[in-house]
Amino acid sequence: MIDIYKYIFEIPLYQKVELQSDDKISEIEEFINGSFKIDAYNPSLKENTTYQVSTVPKRKQFTQLGTYTDYYTHSIKCVRTGEEFRAYSFFNGDAGTLQKIGQFKSIADFHISQIKQYKSVLSKEKLKEFTRAIGLAANGVGIGSFVYLRRVFETLLEEAHQKAQKGEGWNEEDYANSRVSERIKLLESFLPSFLVENKELYGIMSKGVHNLEENECLAYYDTVKSGIEIILDEKVEELEKLEKIEKAKKQIAALNSKLK
Repeated sequence: MIDIYKYIFEIPLYQKVELQSDDKISEIEEFINGSFKIDAYNPSLKENTTYQVSTVPKRKQFTQLGTYTDYYTHSIKCVRTGEEFRAYSFFNGDAGTLQKIGQFKSIADFHISQIKQYKSVLSKEKLKEFTRAIGLAANGVGIGSFVYLRRVFETLLEEAHQKAQKGEGWNEEDYANSRVSERIKLLESFLPSFLVENKELYGIMSKGVHNLEENECLAYYDTVKSGIEIILDEKVEELEKLEKIEKAKKQIAALNSKLK
């Protein structure tokens, strides 16, 4: 069965989805006639919500083009607000493929809203680059999206590098002559643990930029983006923890002064 969430919220326009069932007509009929509820992010609410997904009845001009070929429109409606957007698909029964040919709101609209939570740990410029990565992937540009994701990763390394330079015993020459994997090892006490444990993520992005095809980068995009997000989540959590500690220190100091 087609993964409804992935089809609507992750797969870019014009990427063909090959139906897996031996009876592809039955599979597409289930997709067309089914009514689904899925949980996903709502940019208006700025939080997750439940969407009701159903096929919009066809107008008369949208008649079947052939025995195994047709166009379909899906309504995706937030059950909390009633807000609706639509996805338009083309089914080629002879090839056994489904292709999303239009969507509003776009995939980028949903994902870009979510990454605004990282504005406390990413500069305005880097947040824009993360946004560009999402926008490019949503429009089927895999290699370009990897370029911008890699820039975000490199920024995190440089931030840790700037902190490490201030420590005693730091050898800048060794760092400058090291490969990225070795630099991560040198900076491990200044970096999020997930980044250190998954340092091969940088190599994957570099390989995508220099050696992989567009469709390969798109296939791996969600995994790479999730890795970047987990690293940023860890930085956000650490920042919130430090802010909480500082607040508690001030409150304890004030209370101690009051009770003396």
